[in-house]
Amino acid sequence: MRPLLIRKSPADSPSLAPGSAFSWPQVGHDLGLSANGHLNIAALAVDRHAHSARADRTAFRFLGADGNTRSVSYRELAELTDRFGNALTSLGVVRGDCIFVLCDRVCALYVAVLGALKVGAVVSPLFQSFGPEPIRNRIAQAAGKVLVTSSSLYQRRVASLRAELPSLEHVLLIDDSGAGGIADTLDLATLLRDAPNTPALVATAAEDPALLHFTSGTTGLPKGALHVHGAVLTHYASARSALDLRPDDVFWCTADPGWVTGTSYGIIAPLVLGATSIVDEADFDPLRWIHILESERVNVWYTAPTAIRLLMKAGPELFAGHRFPDLRFIASVGEALNPEAVCWGLEAFGRPIHDNWWQSETGGIMIANTAALDIKPGSMGRPLPGVVAHVVRHLEGEPVTLIETPDTVGELALETGWPSMFRGYLGQPARYRDCFAGKLYLTGDLVRRDADGYYWFVGRSDDVIKSSGHLIGAFEVESALMEHPAVAEAGVIGKPDVLAGEVIKAFVVVKHDIAADEDLRLELLAHARRRLGAAVAPKEIAFVPALPHTRSGKIMRRLLKAKELGLPEGDCSTLA
Repeated sequence: MRPLLIRKSPADSPSLAPGSAFSWPQVGHDLGLSANGHLNIAALAVDRHAHSARADRTAFRFLGADGNTRSVSYRELAELTDRFGNALTSLGVVRGDCIFVLCDRVCALYVAVLGALKVGAVVSPLFQSFGPEPIRNRIAQAAGKVLVTSSSLYQRRVASLRAELPSLEHVLLIDDSGAGGIADTLDLATLLRDAPNTPALVATAAEDPALLHFTSGTTGLPKGALHVHGAVLTHYASARSALDLRPDDVFWCTADPGWVTGTSYGIIAPLVLGATSIVDEADFDPLRWIHILESERVNVWYTAPTAIRLLMKAGPELFAGHRFPDLRFIASVGEALNPEAVCWGLEAFGRPIHDNWWQSETGGIMIANTAALDIKPGSMGRPLPGVVAHVVRHLEGEPVTLIETPDTVGELALETGWPSMFRGYLGQPARYRDCFAGKLYLTGDLVRRDADGYYWFVGRSDDVIKSSGHLIGAFEVESALMEHPAVAEAGVIGKPDVLAGEVIKAFVVVKHDIAADEDLRLELLAHARRRLGAAVAPKEIAFVPALPHTRSGKIMRRLLKAKELGLPEGDCSTLA
């Protein structure tokens, strides 16, 4: 029987415990920020260490899929990012221009992100599994000027879109196919070799834009959440408090940089602390992951519920003969972690798994089961230092009111003011304003807070789907399906799945003269994968004669989900 509470021993000594003296100006002071107002993420993450006694410490250790490894010191990382920043400048990139990165987890990706930040560009990493349509949407919305990608991904996903992206002036290619030069592109290795090894840093301020993370909503195109250089204060403080990360640690964040976690905690946070980050270039493999944790002597591991469930599924024999004496802290994010998984960590690793909560919009971890807290398995934890959270009643047309009664479900709201809070949705000011009520940011997540101040996730207040850590908007999937000439209408839901959390299921209404048969179903699945990529495309398609609608014409996805789960149509309380 799983415990209701996992008590921490006095031996647990977190870097920053909840309740300790805390202020954001003090965090800036700890990072040695000057009074001139200049602040640059890459300067704090790379250059600060490259010009110190930590210069030769390993910043990244890249584990190749072929078994080869490459260690990059802070000194070398500073040189590479300077060269990349200077290469961008030579191409006419100026502060505020948007740079997109689309490639596997190779060294060039990390160099591009940090080098672009050095020269004041806004960086937007993309999932390498995205199909052409999500790529086109995002680059077009941001008027992306430069794309860094691999030659194979460019030919498969981007080349056919190039004419539709007039803002995209330069494509910098990592030659992973051996095909040599491709028309209208530049070779990244040549650019880096020819660029000067001189400081590339420009004077950016805390409120200068730095990062653009796209997040999906239930209607309209994906929203581009814009973050500033000052967000690094949250990255640093939350890595210390929520992940108990320390300067001499070996850290492994398994998230792809195309997801906000992979940027905030897979790139920025560990570098700012001066830690060593493990980057695995291979696809998920349970035995490989166990070997990495053991052989690389990982101290802090930050991963996702989907990966944890896959490791659980592999069975105890996976761990036979393996020991993890260096592993001090395990954390998970992406979706709510069930109590069984939290406790499984004790059996497999001798450590519980610490769930935490945040969003693309928050830019960093807000609520967590920290090293200082006893764990209530299934809980999100408690707000971090510098974060003030509330449960509110938020009904359309009525004022937002605070809910003080414990264990009452309401919407999670955060008091504004933390440094990594997003500063806007790109080109969508009205949608940004709708996220706030006075000084409260309304997260859209339904929660309850117990009498001890622990928060418990209940569900989304809208129809965004979380699948294997990906946040997917139903509208985007429906739109891609509607592009097929046989489809009259499509409705998309998230269907519960043991491994992925949710998988996407589409309900399709075909045009009157089309046969809804197995051949068409397979054709639509393939069409969606081509347009959206495997991570976003539906896994199941069902043909239906009609979809339920509101009087205003919106698809009632909750009714589709209720029917799928065998619930009465009027009972959607469990679907939130």
